[in-house]
Amino acid sequence: MSAPSEKFSDLAARMSSGAAMAVVGIGAVWAGGIWFMALLTLVCAALIWELVKMLGGDQNRALIMAAIAAVSFLAVSLLPTGVGLPFILLPAIAGIALLQQNRTLYMVFAALIVISCYGLAILRGDFGFEWMLWLTLVVIATDVLGYFAGRIFGGPKFWPRVSPKKTWSGTVAGWIAAAIVGAMFMSIPGVGFEIIGISIAISMASQMGDIAESAMKRKMGVKDSSNLIPGHGGVFDRFDGMLGASVFLLLIEQIVDFPPVLG
Repeated sequence: MSAPSEKFSDLAARMSSGAAMAVVGIGAVWAGGIWFMALLTLVCAALIWELVKMLGGDQNRALIMAAIAAVSFLAVSLLPTGVGLPFILLPAIAGIALLQQNRTLYMVFAALIVISCYGLAILRGDFGFEWMLWLTLVVIATDVLGYFAGRIFGGPKFWPRVSPKKTWSGTVAGWIAAAIVGAMFMSIPGVGFEIIGISIAISMASQMGDIAESAMKRKMGVKDSSNLIPGHGGVFDRFDGMLGASVFLLLIEQIVDFPPVLG
């Protein structure tokens, strides 16, 4: 049986780099405007760079695709909506021509990355700091409580062939954490109880993003998306949950009232 110290051997590095990311991320979310857009542009470029490298692309192609993604994200965010929409898919389409292998996998993930960053920009711009903070806290709480519950309680694995460390106890703990975050935001005047259900669904979407990245890494035989973040791997390893959550929220905004208010 593993000793407790072995179960949490990476905790110190995860906590220190996680705290630094939280300060930068929440600070940019709070500031909004050019600061938040700058952060999203860097994240979008880093994700595409890591994606190309994971899929076997060389450094030059990775940098070219990262630059295309950064410019495309800024274009779709700053241009009038109808004019900018083609730029959402430009990095994915460009990859078909510039990459020599794993084009389909790249195309799907590249499109989701730009859509996700665009969704975050819309969320911050249309609904303000508090709802961007809500989404961030749901994803963080899902990840953190899932991490601790999985290592403390263990139990049946969620999908051992794809993600050997993920357990059902950690997965369900993530849903509970999301529900708690949702309940906290019911303190906002007029917000209805539906926010709890939406928070749990967002938690599930973030876990699906995590699993999707794990499946890709397993297929490509890599452990981490890169080594940019001590204790966490790469930007993709930290953003995979936000990718799933952001894309899902962008979809459900079209079918439910958001933010959910009392009728």
